[in-house]
Amino acid sequence: MLGIEKVDHVGIRVSDKTIATAFYEGLGFETLSDTGFDQGHPIIMQHPSGVVLNLLGPSNTANDKNVLMDLDEKYPGLTHVSFKVGSMAETKQFLADRGIALSGEFAFKGMQAVFIRDPDRNVIELDAYDGAEPATRSDRVGEL
Repeated sequence: MLGIEKVDHVGIRVSDKTIATAFYEGLGFETLSDTGFDQGHPIIMQHPSGVVLNLLGPSNTANDKNVLMDLDEKYPGLTHVSFKVGSMAETKQFLADRGIALSGEFAFKGMQAVFIRDPDRNVIELDAYDGAEPATRSDRVGEL
């Protein structure tokens, strides 16, 4: 077994540095460093929860092959990043107050989820659990 300890960071390629950093700062991320965005190096951002993003760029080609989970065409690749939130009601209010539209939502077996898009249309899932989060994801296998 590979000795993975945690997710270190999530890398997201973006097209506009100013727009992308403003969006993620609006979600509570703080810019730690810009190591040369225009040369293809990441802008490193961290949320108070400890989640780290590397915003990579700039993109130089239009995306003509989607990998987004909520569209009918299904191409291989990463489809979204998901963050656990404490309260779905507070999350929805936070998003509404900032004019961030939901692109989808569902509830299933004690979990609620909403989906939003960043300025480059990358999908972000926000999940809240009724009570304690399942100890392992395998606890839910029979439920899916």
